[in-house]
Amino acid sequence: MSRSQRDVVYSIVLALFLFTLAITVTILASYAIFKFDIHHYYLDQEANLSSSKLMHNYNQMMNYLINPFHNQFQLDDFRSSINGRTHFADVKKLFMLNFGVFILSGIYVFFRRKKRAHFNKAFLYIAIVGAILVVLMALDFDDFFIMFHKVLFRNNDWLFDPSLDPIIDVLPDEFFVQCFVLFFALFEGITLWK
Repeated sequence: MSRSQRDVVYSIVLALFLFTLAITVTILASYAIFKFDIHHYYLDQEANLSSSKLMHNYNQMMNYLINPFHNQFQLDDFRSSINGRTHFADVKKLFMLNFGVFILSGIYVFFRRKKRAHFNKAFLYIAIVGAILVVLMALDFDDFFIMFHKVLFRNNDWLFDPSLDPIIDVLPDEFFVQCFVLFFALFEGITLWK
């Protein structure tokens, strides 16, 4: 493999590492975001549960999503439909894919860290695409959110019916907006820095 080919591979793997790093940090930060939202948006009153019980259910949901050995989605205080459980299973697959790419690309980047990528313009273009997505999100988050789900999921199980999957009532749009803002801030920041 020539030096230029190695540089291309390194740049692609580095971009994947930065992308999955931003996603991973956002996933972990979502705990603090949700805890803030419980009080800020009175989600405990919405669910008629104490804030500690609501946080406990969020922890159960996230444990299912991020723990590869946890195979059954179940919340103590929220019932779930078959479609709802199917959607969470689909999300878990995406989380596992993200963590797998994050770990493998991180190992590659770590061992090749002294090799500098010579495609810094590529990172500028990635940042520009990210900025365009941020603008689209800011203009109409609902449409952006719908398109996001249509791209990532092959079914409509993400369209939760609150009467069947009441967990959706305590995951307001504002929570997802905050997570997306954090992701884009992280990804744009580290991409522009690179």
